[in-house]
Amino acid sequence: MSTDPSSSSSSRLVIIDYRDVASSKIDLSLHLERAFGGQRHSSASTETNDPSPLGIIAIRNIPNFFDAKRNFLPLAHALAHLEPDYLERHLSDEKSFFNAGWSHGKEKLGDEPDFAKASYYFNPITDKPGTEEERERYPASYPCNKWPNEEEVPQLKQFKEGARTLGKIMHEVVILLAKHIDAMAESRVEGYSKDLLYDAMRETEKAKGRLLYYYPLEEKENDDGKASAVAKEDNWIGWHNDSGFLTSLAGDLYIDDTTGQPLPASDVDPEAGLYVTDRSGESIHVHIPPDCLAVQIGECVQILTGGVVVATPHCVRGPRAGWNSNSSTKVARISHPCFIDSKPTFPLVMPEGCSREDIAQAGSGKGKVPPLEERWVEDGMTFGDFLQKSFEKYYDWTG
Repeated sequence: MSTDPSSSSSSRLVIIDYRDVASSKIDLSLHLERAFGGQRHSSASTETNDPSPLGIIAIRNIPNFFDAKRNFLPLAHALAHLEPDYLERHLSDEKSFFNAGWSHGKEKLGDEPDFAKASYYFNPITDKPGTEEERERYPASYPCNKWPNEEEVPQLKQFKEGARTLGKIMHEVVILLAKHIDAMAESRVEGYSKDLLYDAMRETEKAKGRLLYYYPLEEKENDDGKASAVAKEDNWIGWHNDSGFLTSLAGDLYIDDTTGQPLPASDVDPEAGLYVTDRSGESIHVHIPPDCLAVQIGECVQILTGGVVVATPHCVRGPRAGWNSNSSTKVARISHPCFIDSKPTFPLVMPEGCSREDIAQAGSGKGKVPPLEERWVEDGMTFGDFLQKSFEKYYDWTG
């Protein structure tokens, strides 16, 4: 029996061209429905017999994206291997609940601290988002950046420039895609406000880049003394929905943790990486092409569109212990999502004619993520309150 819990997404991932995203004359609604469509308002999948949406879309030919990604992502290795004392004293920010700068072992799912990965958070738009009053009231939403001193750590030369360059590209693409999501929602939901999402993404100062470093997983032995060959499906990042608005993904990079050098595909477990739950509830392994930026829907957009597009549960699986007995390489993974959200005071109001129950049921992943209706407890709840409620539920969630 195969240990692979999923099927491949190679032929199912919707890929569109940046020129179409940047054009206001191109109708991308069918592509968006194939990628993001919920169980309500759906037409394309039933009419064309398309497979269930994966909840993710990839965009190709974005100007300067590939070079920006190639220059920035490898710096995560140098950052993650700085002295822990330096990282804690100079790059951590307790006031923001570790939502700026370095974070390792500060986050948890359930009762256990998460040491499988480390994060470096930064805002690519501005070093000081919001007003002074907003920063005091919402320290986790509006933290000030904490950049490494590149003179003290020359191995991080051009880190700040690289982070800003890549993050701004990712933000700009999200703004353009939001315009198309608005057009799709406006055509299918009565009372949807024109350019609602586009305006929120264009005007926001709440953007959070997250440079992630996944440490090599420790092998565990079975009773017979052999390394376990089966990895838990979500052992690098647990199953979750993005609770915000739109998440852009720069793909991933697998490296040798010892040397920092990129690894050929033959040295990486083919079952490792990003997994999503499609609308039928099946776990699917998603491979984002190296030259593509991908975008996922957050739960706030599911609410605002009345379930026209929905958030997708996703996780990250690490390499299986002992999958390649001929290699002693310690495999690490680097990725960079960028979360583009509205102001914390933004009201999450559903369109006319929709119900909270319909919107909550439009998604997938039952049993893998805390139910939306237990976190979005009333129509008009602010984004900031919803985010806090989601944090609380995830910390207590056992699935």
